[in-house]
Amino acid sequence: MMDRRRVAIAATVAFGVLAAWVLFLALPRWYSARQQQGQAAPSAAAPATPAPAAAVRKIAATLYYVADDGMALTPVQRDVPFAASVPEQARAIVEAQLAPPAGTPALISAIPPDVTLRDVYLTERGDAFVDLSGEVVSKHPGGSLDEIFTVYSIVNALTVNLPAITRVQILVDGKEVDTLAGHVDLRHPLAKSLDWVVHESH
Repeated sequence: MMDRRRVAIAATVAFGVLAAWVLFLALPRWYSARQQQGQAAPSAAAPATPAPAAAVRKIAATLYYVADDGMALTPVQRDVPFAASVPEQARAIVEAQLAPPAGTPALISAIPPDVTLRDVYLTERGDAFVDLSGEVVSKHPGGSLDEIFTVYSIVNALTVNLPAITRVQILVDGKEVDTLAGHVDLRHPLAKSLDWVVHESH
């Protein structure tokens, strides 16, 4: 009788230990594993959509081109990139002036082909020194009128659009020159001149 009772007690204790193990150890582990298996694998991140490029701020500037009759400069309004400082804005305006006139077949650039801007320097007195590449001389067609147009398209573009600039001197390959083609004296800065400019064209 005592043996059966001991066996019953031992069985009860063993069952309690087993139940405790299942309840506190095995079951939480099994539940945690099931949760991990049930979770969907993280999907591959969609490629980030590139942010739209910020719009470049622009200003309206007056540029000068040879009119269709070849006898005058005509002012044309063009959008040029905005710059925070006068030297940077001067550079943007000159670069726009050197570029061929887009979208207006009747207009002709007064600048010889392949001319590039090397640099722009400003003084405290309001003088701007525009350093152009040598093509402005080597590829210039010559003639007094063409030289006037070349020089004053640049001089007027800066002095009309930028009140801080009162005079402009053109340099070639970093050096002062007497003229571009033998007619316009470039040994000193030149002020704005609208003598050869006709009414504005759009």
